[in-house]
Amino acid sequence: MTGVPDVTQRSARRLVVRLAVVLAVLVAALIVALTVLGPFGDRQSTSPQEAIEPLTDRVPGAVLPDQESPDVLPSVDTDAPEVSATKLTQRMSKLIGSKDLGKSVSVDVLDPLTGEHLMGKATGTARAPASTAKLLTTAAALSALGPQTTLTTSAVTDGDTVYLIGGGDVLLGAGESDEDVVNGHAGLATLAEEAAAQLEQQGVDEVRVALDDTLFEGDAMAAGWSQSDVDNGYVAPVYAAEISAGRLKEGNYVPRSQDPGLAAAKTFAAALADAGVTVAGSVQRDQAPDDATSLAAVESSPLGDQVEFALDHSDNTVAEALGRLVAIDSGTGATFEDTGPAVLAELEEQGVPVDGATMADGSGLSADSRIPVETLTAVLALAAGDDGAQLRPMLTGMPIAGVSGTLAERFTATAEQDATGVVRAKTGTLSGVSSLAGTLVDADGRLLVFAVMADDVPSTTKAREALDAFAAGLVGCGC
Repeated sequence: MTGVPDVTQRSARRLVVRLAVVLAVLVAALIVALTVLGPFGDRQSTSPQEAIEPLTDRVPGAVLPDQESPDVLPSVDTDAPEVSATKLTQRMSKLIGSKDLGKSVSVDVLDPLTGEHLMGKATGTARAPASTAKLLTTAAALSALGPQTTLTTSAVTDGDTVYLIGGGDVLLGAGESDEDVVNGHAGLATLAEEAAAQLEQQGVDEVRVALDDTLFEGDAMAAGWSQSDVDNGYVAPVYAAEISAGRLKEGNYVPRSQDPGLAAAKTFAAALADAGVTVAGSVQRDQAPDDATSLAAVESSPLGDQVEFALDHSDNTVAEALGRLVAIDSGTGATFEDTGPAVLAELEEQGVPVDGATMADGSGLSADSRIPVETLTAVLALAAGDDGAQLRPMLTGMPIAGVSGTLAERFTATAEQDATGVVRAKTGTLSGVSSLAGTLVDADGRLLVFAVMADDVPSTTKAREALDAFAAGLVGCGC
């Protein structure tokens, strides 16, 4: 540290940190309790008002309320001693040199308050990010669309056909809408019931059902994905309307539908029939006429909640839908090929360095993406800064060490216990790739952001352990 606190000051700060850990764990437990009722036991710049016209023009399924996004995180403790880069590097060099991380490693540790890079290795070298790429996609979505935006799934009619129009919500529910959850917030049964009531008023008792999911264009699978990714539940083909991101049963990594868009439309048709409307023929894809008559609509949870869901569950399908919406909002297109460039362009506008970065998809599932570690830390620092309120759901959505998401079963070693509840980070794992990027508070109460990327590891299990040891080492550092 630039100043060395006396023992009493250091003890007091450590006590504050321990109390913060307890509070974090209690809050996380409350979140788990509140969201466990969800369908799968899940835990789960420009103001929005100024952006209403261009956003709703370019993303028809988006709705922006009047309220501003709340600043949900406390301010950085400016009184906490600054970290000595020299002492930190001396303390952490052995951990980052672990043979378990292989020889292709990048690391960056950044003080978001001062902007100082405290420790770095190959920070500008682009490496395979795996799921840490979701930090870029979700940050871009929050920046471009706003955390309070909701996605509209609607039913319209023209002639004898009712069209289900997808607005980009891949977390629809099959049943009634449930405002207390993210996955299933907007329910197709509710949409069908309201549509059936309107049809009854019009004297219509028999219809055909068509799916209009033309909001998303191009292939439903990205380059670098395989059929096994769908079968193993890592992702679903990406359409503009899906139930629970295409899951075929309860759980996280469970098999996904081969065509979750059409599956959602068939569920809607069945719900219409249950509501007393005769549905003739089979469900087909067709674009609704511009002058079709509106019947009903349901809204997703706010985008900030969907971001938190995507990060906590490392949900590739939700991340891809968010990335596609960024591309649509930018006006560049609506395909997988448009997603990566649109995400990077949005972040570059916010001052994030993106030189050398390429994104083959929005989730990091593709092994073809490459991102420098300094891009990850810059996004995290932006979200943690005074001007980052709009991006805060990205920080609050990251799993908590030893508590939630993909970090729930990690940081279990005795030497890592102090990191429990203190480290919030996004994990990333592919064959030969292991990464970790997030925020933490060190022993003296200083907020730091960090990222480690290793894309030639001999064992991802051993690499994860090495990454956890590194993050725990940062927490314990009173440097």
